[in-house]
Amino acid sequence: YCVQFQLVALTAGCLQGQHSQHTHWTRHLRGGHTVCVECQPPALLPPGRHCRGDGSGSHPNQLLHWQAVGNHRCRGTWRRIRQLDSCSCPSVRSFLFI
Repeated sequence: YCVQFQLVALTAGCLQGQHSQHTHWTRHLRGGHTVCVECQPPALLPPGRHCRGDGSGSHPNQLLHWQAVGNHRCRGTWRRIRQLDSCSCPSVRSFLFI
């Protein structure tokens, strides 16, 4: 499944990682953008088979925290928009839970 989030805020550290080949994807992160995050094995956790950090059980408009892998200075907050049981994340602004 996938979860759509709206990026609310992110640190300046996200911009500093754009020159590394492993963190150039951070150029797609901007406040106000919607991102799609896919939950797939091995990130699925039993018993309900969901990904940690997917925001299930959060209140509407609750700010949730995230941190990028590969750039410890890139983190921020987002709001969960909805879960999509049939994943169709676009190629840009698509990410994976790990």
